[in-house]
Amino acid sequence: MFYIYIIQLSSNQYPASLQTLPTTGARYFYFQCLAENCNFVILSKYSGMHNISEQNFIQQLSIDCVIFGYEAKQLKVLVSTLNFNGDFLALPGGFVYQAEDIDDAASRILQERTGLSEIYLDQFYVFGKAARNSQHFMNELLSQNPDMQIQTKENQEQYDWFTKRFISIGYYALVDIKKVVPQKTELDKSISWLDINNIPTLIIDHNVIVEKALECLRQHLDEKLLAFNLLAETFTMKEVQQLYEAIFDKPFARNNFQKKILDLNVLERLEKKFTGAANKAPFLYRMKNLNRTDNPDLRIP
Repeated sequence: MFYIYIIQLSSNQYPASLQTLPTTGARYFYFQCLAENCNFVILSKYSGMHNISEQNFIQQLSIDCVIFGYEAKQLKVLVSTLNFNGDFLALPGGFVYQAEDIDDAASRILQERTGLSEIYLDQFYVFGKAARNSQHFMNELLSQNPDMQIQTKENQEQYDWFTKRFISIGYYALVDIKKVVPQKTELDKSISWLDINNIPTLIIDHNVIVEKALECLRQHLDEKLLAFNLLAETFTMKEVQQLYEAIFDKPFARNNFQKKILDLNVLERLEKKFTGAANKAPFLYRMKNLNRTDNPDLRIP
């Protein structure tokens, strides 16, 4: 673990070069903040530090994951509240090791944050605008945390790692929310499921990433039979319709919807679901054992 204490100084108080200042054996590193006329001294301490640098990770490349779950008729997204003063919310994400495939990196991040492996995961977009960087986020972070311990990297070069332009590869995952126990890391104050219709302001461009992920999910939902990844192994037809309505944020006519779903010939009907009233108990369904990605256009009207 590695901590830095950030102390704001007046402009020109220290030269813009690495130096050791009088202190109790600790080492200070000087750098200029991205904000105008703003200088800082960093006091660094070390304890099992994990080195973030281009020696370990591919430089200026990151992965951001939109993890979709479904519960109580709501489509939800897993969001982290970062462990700093202030309301800094972010999508789960991370970096790609030098010798790691990008898909493997996304799977690793998903397993670290959800505790699950072998879940549906799809690359949906690359976010790479020229102005994409964490400048505004870092300035806000520093303004609200002037004296706290900030968990970051060893020196100015490693600090600069986070403030450069990053190309981010977006992935979305579809999980059975009942099987997920979100895994909080040292960077997380909390991590929780939020209703897709009530996502607050996230850091950098993460709101844009969520919007694009939802757009792509809607486009691919039927042709890849993605919706069933969000349900339990067995489900009722009503639960399928409620899920579709949550994803598309609009109602569907019951008879037309059920006919279209059953005409796909991808569901196996099981025994009736017990509700205490046998004559009203709906049938349970489950997916047939087939390849979900090798189907024709199955769009719901």
